[in-house]
Amino acid sequence: MTLPADLRRLEADLPACPRVLVELLSLLDEASPASVAAMAALIESDMALAAGLVQTVNSAMFGLLRRVETVGEALRYLGTREVVAIAYQTALRAAFPATPAMEGLWRDAGRAGLLMGRSAKALGLDPLQAHTAGLFARSGQAVLLARLGARYEALMATFGHDLPALCAAEGLACGVHHAAYGSALCARWGLAAPVVQHVRDRVRPSADWLGHPRALRRLLALGAVTEALLQDDDSAAMADALAQAGDCPAPELLAAVQPTWLALKALQPD
Repeated sequence: MTLPADLRRLEADLPACPRVLVELLSLLDEASPASVAAMAALIESDMALAAGLVQTVNSAMFGLLRRVETVGEALRYLGTREVVAIAYQTALRAAFPATPAMEGLWRDAGRAGLLMGRSAKALGLDPLQAHTAGLFARSGQAVLLARLGARYEALMATFGHDLPALCAAEGLACGVHHAAYGSALCARWGLAAPVVQHVRDRVRPSADWLGHPRALRRLLALGAVTEALLQDDDSAAMADALAQAGDCPAPELLAAVQPTWLALKALQPD
């Protein structure tokens, strides 16, 4: 997706997309045993990526009944699209310094991505796009956290998940908010246009979504309800409030997301 000029200038501050991910996307649509084997070999050619992916798949969040030892096993158990999304998650995490604040960011991002990806099909959405939309929703915050360190940690602590207030504070602190950085990063990493637009527009008033295609409006609504669930907010009220803007009746949206949410909660350690 081509970015506006005011966002293209942000790319100098962003990590480059690993070559492996670009090649993975080219293999994804082939859907043959040979392409699955090629995907496994490609991921395993990057030892750090393969190790991080296997570690993530073996976490409690995925609830596998047996331990996965190889990328090939991960592909067999979870499917190609979910493993590709996890590869993006692993590479994205590795692109930034490891700090306690960053770890908290990635923990929430991983849960949001998994919840959105597994809820997407019931809403007629692409699961990989939904998974990466949830994963990259906070990626701009990672950029600011890496740039500003403790200053940005203080903004996060002060404004929490009040996105309009956080964006305003970010604008004062560095002239651009995290959604702009995040959408520029999505575009740089070759993600689909709806993912770029979701990361950009999730911080905007829902009335601004009305001009978007139906699928993008539903993706934005799914993202908002996912955030409500992650933050223990009233997800039913959120779904009701977004029914028109998201072009999705509240019962349909909740029916899509709540079973996956309950399953994920049951897998989380106390």
